[in-house]
Amino acid sequence: MRQVSPKLQPWLDNFNQQVAVLIENGFKPTATNAREGLANLTRALITDIPDVAWIQDDLVMSEQYAVPVRIYHPAPDQALPVLVYYHGGGHMGGCVTVYDPICRKLANTTGHIVVSVDYRLAPECPYPAGVNDAYGVVKNLWATLDERALNYRRDLSIAGDSAGGALVATISGQAQYDDDVVIRKQVMIYPNLDYTMNSGSMELNATGYLLQKGKIAWYFDSYFQHGEDRLEISPLYGRFTLKLPETLLFTAEFCPLRDEGISYCEKVSAEGVKVERVHFDDMIHTFLNMEDLVKEECEQVYQQIARFLNE
Repeated sequence: MRQVSPKLQPWLDNFNQQVAVLIENGFKPTATNAREGLANLTRALITDIPDVAWIQDDLVMSEQYAVPVRIYHPAPDQALPVLVYYHGGGHMGGCVTVYDPICRKLANTTGHIVVSVDYRLAPECPYPAGVNDAYGVVKNLWATLDERALNYRRDLSIAGDSAGGALVATISGQAQYDDDVVIRKQVMIYPNLDYTMNSGSMELNATGYLLQKGKIAWYFDSYFQHGEDRLEISPLYGRFTLKLPETLLFTAEFCPLRDEGISYCEKVSAEGVKVERVHFDDMIHTFLNMEDLVKEECEQVYQQIARFLNE
């Protein structure tokens, strides 16, 4: 029988009760409260924040926008490979500040220079602004690192969670046809890959597990403002070739996006790309931002990513 982890269930019960009260009192979703919700959750539930040897903010210049990034170098005297990270938040929330503790842990655990990307967000900057920023970073990152005179290896992988996972899949899909961008490996943590919201898990896990179907639809309506064909834009329905990077993808049983991740792995594997999927059978979406409740599971994510990137 399916059952949410007892580490999460009391918190989830309390959250659902609070949401019911908010709705009864006239709550309306806005970009502001969506951003505050993710920021407050992460701040409250990731309290172990490690030091990293070198951290600086910078800009990556692209054709349309100077993209803010935060760079984490765990060993400045060593030339390390690079991991670009795209945060989650439904294309509306999240930022390098919210995801600072996660990126610190990634840098220290993987032994990679982590570059956290502050891509533009909806509704102020709808699709495709965030995608353009994300691609601009992988295309123009080396100049920023050279200007800093950082020790690095020109060895690029990309990672992201939720909407950031969507950006990962989109960017690797575009890079298949761009000889100037070479991505060695990609990591996606409970990614959003189907903007049509057409899956069994979207219905099965529609309510009650933090990320809800109605909220996802609201995110997408805010992100797509120009009548885009959502199926055509969805990474799940893109073109797959052997030029895609080796893939590690995490799914959670009680996540509405679960089946999208499963389907993506099946499609990419069918093309001959090496794929590994790690499934958590009692976790919900966003559990990586809830580390104090599920420390072992979060540590497993970091360790699996480190193993995968360094194989």
